[in-house]
Parts: sequence; structure tokens; C-alpha cells
Amino acid sequence: MSDKRNNGEREQCLEKKRDSSDNSQDSLVSRLKAADHAAAAELVDIYYQQIFWFFRRMGHNCQASEDLTQESFLAAWHHISQLRDAKALNGWLYRIAANASRLHWRRNKARAHISSESQGIDVPDSNQSQYEKIEQDEKLRQVKMAVEKLSVKRRQAVVLHYMQRLTIAEAAEAAGVREGTFKSRLNRALNGLREMIG
Repeated sequence: MSDKRNNGEREQCLEKKRDSSDNSQDSLVSRLKAADHAAAAELVDIYYQQIFWFFRRMGHNCQASEDLTQESFLAAWHHISQLRDAKALNGWLYRIAANASRLHWRRNKARAHISSESQGIDVPDSNQSQYEKIEQDEKLRQVKMAVEKLSVKRRQAVVLHYMQRLTIAEAAEAAGVREGTFKSRLNRALNGLREMIG
């Protein structure tokens, strides 16, 4: 009986958090649409690191990632009126970033190369032996190299869903495709990674 009550209380708590988060996001978007500069600063505070690491994980070097992140926030500020649903803010920002990334690669095709400085694959800390740590580092290096070899669309699918931790719906919105198309792209990317890594 107490387990059911605890589960019910947890569900109510999660629901309240979701409602609170939705309300604050609605408020932020409303303030952005009203050209509130404090809201713009808040948007940058909340999302800067996420968007910057999206660019890094897509293979842009550090300087390009900083420039593209700033470019993305400026575009968001100028086009905020196009955002119809405040709940879609996350996916909408990533879509702007994905478009900026794509345009950057197109403009710099002759000089395009994937930056292997950091792909930002997160590894949980653990009490591993030195040998296990070396082995894990080698596996991560192989994964990073394999991700770099994917086509831009497939790399983007992996980065958005697995590295940026967007839901399928948010990642599809960011990529500008339907969920089914995104799932198919992600599946092909994973199959490609399996073949490369073995």
C-alpha cells in the first residue's frame, strides 16, 4: 500500500515539476517575443553550453563553434516570432544551430575537415583499473573516429539524440525532418557505426 502511495506522490511531484518548467518556458518565450533583453540573456545562460557542444560534436573547431553559437542566438533573437509553441523552444534552437552548421560546412567545403579535438562523448566516472581505463579510452577513440566518418546527416542524428540527449521528437524537429525519417537516419547511422567498429 505504501509503495503505491509513494509512486503516486512521485508522479505528482514530477507532474508539478513539468508544469513549472512549462510555465517558465512559456514565460521566457513570451518575454523574448516582447523583445525583453533580460530574457535574451537568460536564454543564452540556459542554452549556451548545449549549443556550443552541439557544434563541437558536429566536428567544428573551437573558434567556429563559438562563432556559430553566437550566430545561432542572434538568429533565434531575430526570428523568435516564428516560434509558435513555447514547448518546442529546445528543438527550435537546435534546428537553428543545425542550419548554421550545415551552412558553415557548405561555405567552407574546400577547407572542411572534422575537428577531432573533442567529440564530447560523455563517460561516467568509475573506479576502473588503469588497464580498464586505457581500454575504455581506446574504444571511445574508435567511436569518435567512426562518428567523424558518418555523413553529416547521420552524424547529426547521433549527436542530437545520443550526445545532446534530445528526445526523438526534439531531434527530428532540430533536423527539420519527420520523426520516422529521423529514426530511419539514426538507425542507418548506428548500423554504419557497428560496421566500422566491428
